[in-house]
Order: sequence, then C-alpha cells, then structure tokens
Amino acid sequence: MDPSPKRDNGSPDTSVGAPPSARRNTTFFLSFIICFILWLIFSGRFDAFHITLGLISSAIVSFLSGDLLFTASRPKGILRMWVRLAWYIPWLLYQVFLANLQVMYLTFHPRLIDKIDPQIIEFESRLKGDYSRTTFANSITLTPGTITVNVTVLGRFSVHCINTKAGEPLPGEMEKRIAEVFRE
Repeated sequence: MDPSPKRDNGSPDTSVGAPPSARRNTTFFLSFIICFILWLIFSGRFDAFHITLGLISSAIVSFLSGDLLFTASRPKGILRMWVRLAWYIPWLLYQVFLANLQVMYLTFHPRLIDKIDPQIIEFESRLKGDYSRTTFANSITLTPGTITVNVTVLGRFSVHCINTKAGEPLPGEMEKRIAEVFRE
C-alpha cells in the first residue's frame, strides 16, 4: 500500500503535507527550469552542443543545490513572493540612483572634508527570516554610501555610512518593503 497522501481523485497530493520526495522533485524541477532558462539567456547560443551542455549543467546544479532556492515550507506562496520581489527591485534601483546622485554631490563638493562624516550605525531589524535579512543587508550594501558590516543572528545590523544623511533612513522604508516581500 502506498503511504503517500492522496487527493479525492486518487492522484498524489504535492501540497505542504506531501512527502519530502515529492517536494524535492518539485524544487529540483523548478530549479532546473530557472537554471536552464538563465543558461539560454546568458549563453546566447542555441546550437545542439550548447543546449545539451546547458541541460547537463542545469541538471547537475539543480541536483546539488535545488533545495537552496526553494526552502519555503509553503510552496504555494513562492510564486507570489517572487512577484513581490520583482516589484521591489525597481524601487531599489531608484533608491540606488538617488544615492548615486548624493554620493556624486559629496564627491564634487568643494568642502568635501566637511560633508563626509563616516560612521557605523547600529539598529535592530524586525525581519526574522534569513532570506529577508540577507536581502535587506544586500540592499543596503548596493546603495552607494552605505555598507552592511555585520548582521547578528538576532537581527542587529551594523552599517557603515558615508555621512549622517546616508544612514538616516535606516531601517525605514527599505525594511518595510522587504517585510512586505517576505510577508513578515
């Protein structure tokens, strides 16, 4: 007798309560598709050799690390999370653009020494998940004028800022938007 849960129509249930092997197969397949699509985009070659090489490489990478990309316990929410992340990225790029202008202003200012006041600020983040904290730390580091120096297990961030103005909005709007992406 097959111990895996069944739906009303007798087909295997691959939802949250599904056996680990079904979840592993799903994450392998999704990782494989993403890797292969990226391979095709980045290689730009569509001959038999490169497509075969892409299939083999994508399969190996997905087998070895497919569970790293999809670790959520509720697979139904993964697609929505990726959509929310896609909406976050343009906002982040705009913030990076604004910070670039600010750093450029500081760089070309005649009293550069007076304008730059490097410091490390520390704050507690309300983000709980590893992915959300990592995304937050990377977003801070991508923004010119700020670098994430340390993040503790408890969510305490240490950020180096080029001046007080660069560190003022932290954690602020960026943390709020990341919390929305990861539903925290």
